Amino acid sequence: MDFIENNIYHVYNQGNNQQNIFFNYDNQKLFLDKIRKHILPYADVLAWCLMSNHFHLMIYANRIQAIESAATRQTLTDTNESDAKRLTLSKAGNLYTHCSKDNTLNFSIGMMLSSYTQLINRQQKRTGSLFRNNTKSECVTEYKGISPSFINVSDGTLLNIHLSEKEYPKACFDYIHNNPVKAGLVKKTEDWEFSSFRDVYGLRNGNLINRDRIEEFGLR
Repeated sequence: MDFIENNIYHVYNQGNNQQNIFFNYDNQKLFLDKIRKHILPYADVLAWCLMSNHFHLMIYANRIQAIESAATRQTLTDTNESDAKRLTLSKAGNLYTHCSKDNTLNFSIGMMLSSYTQLINRQQKRTGSLFRNNTKSECVTEYKGISPSFINVSDGTLLNIHLSEKEYPKACFDYIHNNPVKAGLVKKTEDWEFSSFRDVYGLRNGNLINRDRIEEFGLR
């Protein structure tokens, strides 16, 4: 799916064949550093959660193409040809678009996953894809673009739509933070270290999220 500026997106992916993508504490810290490097130049992070075999991001797209600088040109140069080919997808609905020479949000997310995969493959002495090929991106500020994936629950639908531009973002925001509880890993949302919940509600002073943007959309 193409990103449109000034909209909120739920971005997520999981391990290929549902395999783990995080193997220790340092892996999760590394992935957060990757988010900081590859996402923040384009988007504000509103929520995040890292699970053993998947991740969730809720981002507000400020721009879909960054102003090119010497640093970003070097980053693209450092991406080898095989990576570029693997990150170039054209089918509708895929996160990545053909942008081998463009410094875009799409391409930067692809580079984030590719560079992380290379490090994990060396660490685990493995080869091949770590993530599923199709990273998902759902717009939660446009009703027509919504997928019901985070709204449907076993006993019905979480909410009725009155003001979709407010209710869908809130539903997504809460869903991301409740993932560890739903999976039975912790009893309370604040007990899971690797999500943004503690930062949002003042239990930790993490600086990855944009608190002003969270308040703007009434998410907390």
